[in-house]
Amino acid sequence: MLRPRRGRVRLSDESGAVGGLEALPFGVLVFVVGTLLVANVWAVIDAKMAVTTAAREAVRAFVEAPAGADAAALGHGAAQSTMAALGRGDHPAAVTVRGALTRCARVTATVRYPVPAVTLPWIGSMGSFTAAATASEIVDPLRSGVPGEADCVAA
Repeated sequence: MLRPRRGRVRLSDESGAVGGLEALPFGVLVFVVGTLLVANVWAVIDAKMAVTTAAREAVRAFVEAPAGADAAALGHGAAQSTMAALGRGDHPAAVTVRGALTRCARVTATVRYPVPAVTLPWIGSMGSFTAAATASEIVDPLRSGVPGEADCVAA
């Protein structure tokens, strides 16, 4: 039969101490680094969605431009205003619009936007990313006011 100890408890006795307390700050640090990494990945995904939308709007503005208007300028403006509306107006996006405003002409718009990377402990700097998207559309063959013949071949 065990008998309880009597007397004073010595402070240098570590029989009841639990080891591993030093792992808590390390766990918090790993959690913070992981959260920053996920936030950086989400920034790239968000930028990719924004440039996809901007490219689609640029090509749409081009093919729906009024006859005689500067369709390329309308496409550029639509892409930049879309990026600004999606919260990406701090840096102008690089917009390239190729094509002609004639019946059955294929119009292509490419939008590029730089995404800065976060420097993370242990991982370091991941450089920078460029989110890019391309959208393409054919000018309506039955549209009035644009030159060319309506002899498109449906693909």
